[in-house]
Amino acid sequence: MKSIANQHFDFAIAGSGLAGLMLAYKLIQKQGFGDKRILLIDGSTKDKNDRTWCFWQKPDSRWSALVKQQWNGAFFKSDRGLLRLNLSPFTYQMIQASDFYHHVLSTLQAQSNVFFLTDLVQKIDDRGNQVKISTKASGVVTATKVFSSLWSADDIKKQQQFPYLKQHFKGWFVRTENPIFDPDFMTFMDFSVPQNGNTRFMYVLPFSPQEALVEYTLFSEDLLTASEYETAIQSYLKKNKSGKFEILEKEQGDIPMTAFPFHQKNTQNVLYIGTAGGWTKASTGFTFSKTDRETDKLMSFLDTQNDFTHFYRKSRFNFYDLLILDVLHKNNALGSEIFSAIFQKNKPEKVLRFLDEQTTLWEDFQIIWSCPKRPFIQAFWKRLGSGMFA
Repeated sequence: MKSIANQHFDFAIAGSGLAGLMLAYKLIQKQGFGDKRILLIDGSTKDKNDRTWCFWQKPDSRWSALVKQQWNGAFFKSDRGLLRLNLSPFTYQMIQASDFYHHVLSTLQAQSNVFFLTDLVQKIDDRGNQVKISTKASGVVTATKVFSSLWSADDIKKQQQFPYLKQHFKGWFVRTENPIFDPDFMTFMDFSVPQNGNTRFMYVLPFSPQEALVEYTLFSEDLLTASEYETAIQSYLKKNKSGKFEILEKEQGDIPMTAFPFHQKNTQNVLYIGTAGGWTKASTGFTFSKTDRETDKLMSFLDTQNDFTHFYRKSRFNFYDLLILDVLHKNNALGSEIFSAIFQKNKPEKVLRFLDEQTTLWEDFQIIWSCPKRPFIQAFWKRLGSGMFA
């Protein structure tokens, strides 16, 4: 490939994960952008199945062709009992990263105006008339506009205004001796596992009566040792009488849960996207649907505006997320009680729309009022008293 050092591009995307690739995919389809030079920079080539994305949507969507599995129902389990949830009009859908990467990258690679650079970005400098991007091995390139999904937890850790939890997990794709899974129902949250002072649950995506992804997930400040995750999965399978089992594949992750105002780092010509832009749903860690919506908003924004400091718009849902994180940060063991109350007292369709930030103000009130009231009222008055809202 010809060196692109010292070349100029209309758009540069630093980081070709979900947000970067989805953004590039939509840019090349945008009317009037066919002659725009687009550069994607990433340290890896995205040729591995390194994660699984799940979301709820109506059965037919723009990503339907990539959906590996979908479920019409879900289980929710806690000490209050087992709920069988009908997700209609939605289905819970799963896309594997390898399928997404292949589809999007093959489309991008067919475009003469799209360029790729496998390298590490060391610095992004908005100089007003253009943005300078310094890479580790390939020198400097410039762009008119830059979208960056690169982030560091350092900014969050050194401040005290916004709580910072992690959604961390380890999952096994297993084949069991006994048919213990219901392939028509995924398990959204199973809080029957020991909580140990945290918010801990099992998340299960069944593919057949004997095959599933079983994932041990926590919302907490600190990670566990590798053996702690795996011991929990083994115990869960044994408790559910799996018999012998084979591990087909493993996955793990660590997703930041914070209402930190990432958008404040945006400049006129540099926009932070994905997790770096606050596009991960702070109170749940779900990313795919929100990234889809944010990139759609960005396409509309580019039609009429040029200053990326104007892209972000405050939403009441940011404040809801902040309150939930305030509560869980103060008392991390309340997660089971909070989510149990929400699912026990509200219709699944309304809960899913709320988590996707699609509900009305009245519906928001109904869901929030179903939560344990004392900790949320205390968190609300504390935020009100500080004069600082997300």
